[in-house]
Amino acid sequence: MNGNMSQNMNNNMSDNTRRSLVTYNHITYLLYVLSYFTAGLLWIVPIFMNYAKRHDADGTWLATHFDWQIKTFWYSIVLFVIGIATITFALGGFGVSMLADSGNIAIGSVLLAGLGFLIMGFTFIWHLYRIVRGWIALTDGRPVP
Repeated sequence: MNGNMSQNMNNNMSDNTRRSLVTYNHITYLLYVLSYFTAGLLWIVPIFMNYAKRHDADGTWLATHFDWQIKTFWYSIVLFVIGIATITFALGGFGVSMLADSGNIAIGSVLLAGLGFLIMGFTFIWHLYRIVRGWIALTDGRPVP
């Protein structure tokens, strides 16, 4: 974003409102990071916070942070569910292979479960990357793409 556009976007709100929303975003980023240490229990809190305040930042560079966090949350949920579903399907196939005494089904099931775990691992790393990247941009006073 060029300097003039950024300046115009900052003029749309008072300094107090801007500082308040910056602090608010710092808190939501922090809650996302802390959710890793609470088995994901805090993961839902920042999404509600983002939806509650996102319109206060409309037309400013801070709006990109609200959208960034919301998209990160929902894409992470979708990818995580795909990973869990893949693992669940694979474990069902593994159970069938035991009943059918089929080594081929068992191998396929183990490989499919591995794919599910890879999807979940990727989701974990991708989510953390997006939170860190967004938080660094917020600290620098920049929008996120």
